[in-house]
Amino acid sequence: MATRDSLIQVTDLKKHYHMGAIKALDGVTVDINRGDVMVVIGPSGSGKSTFLRSLNLLEEPTGGAIVFDGVDITKKKYKDASGKTVKLDIDQLRQKMGMVFQHFNLFPHMTILDNMVLAPMKVKGMGREDAKAKALALLERVGLGDRAGAYPIQLSGGQKQRVAIVRALAMEPEVMLFDEPTSALDPEMVGEVLDVMKELAKEGMTMVVVTHEMGFAREVGNRILFMADGMLLEQGTPDEIFGQPKNPRLKDFLAKVL
Repeated sequence: MATRDSLIQVTDLKKHYHMGAIKALDGVTVDINRGDVMVVIGPSGSGKSTFLRSLNLLEEPTGGAIVFDGVDITKKKYKDASGKTVKLDIDQLRQKMGMVFQHFNLFPHMTILDNMVLAPMKVKGMGREDAKAKALALLERVGLGDRAGAYPIQLSGGQKQRVAIVRALAMEPEVMLFDEPTSALDPEMVGEVLDVMKELAKEGMTMVVVTHEMGFAREVGNRILFMADGMLLEQGTPDEIFGQPKNPRLKDFLAKVL
């Protein structure tokens, strides 16, 4: 149920392929509140990434509603506060939702600093010096201030993913979406990325995280969603999900991964 703390309300979200033969999402309903660290877990192919990518319309839903900041973003048009019909600006919407993928998507021919300042300058119209100052401060924050002049090929996977996170933060989003951000990393690099995410959580950033890292889910998440077969089968606090699971599919899943 939506409250004044709700940032995103997802209602009966569906994503079907092949005339409904494949139901990647099959009626998911959930509220994401400001300050939530919502961690989405479940077996491969359960619809976790499809759910996450639907939140900023990288996947276009087949049905249902996604209300973000009071606007149903699944509709092409909506009425603004004055009652005027306005066309949805998907690019403007995505500025408010930072997205971090499994792979870093850094431009290989540009330095880390140039990767960082590109979107704030082009999309937000920020001056280069302001964008540069902000980028350097963010890089310092994740221990990479001395790598601003390096190229992506000169960074480790963990360093690239930290850059990808602060590059998204440079746009000052209202929510951060993480799609298995550590799954492409060597095991020894996972911790450095999770540490950055933990710091963000402590600072109150609203986050939705799809991950196989159960330790992170248990320690940092305040709400856990368990998905299987395109459906949200159980949700609750880490203690409820990991300590007192009710759904048989969840019990079976935890027995395999813990």
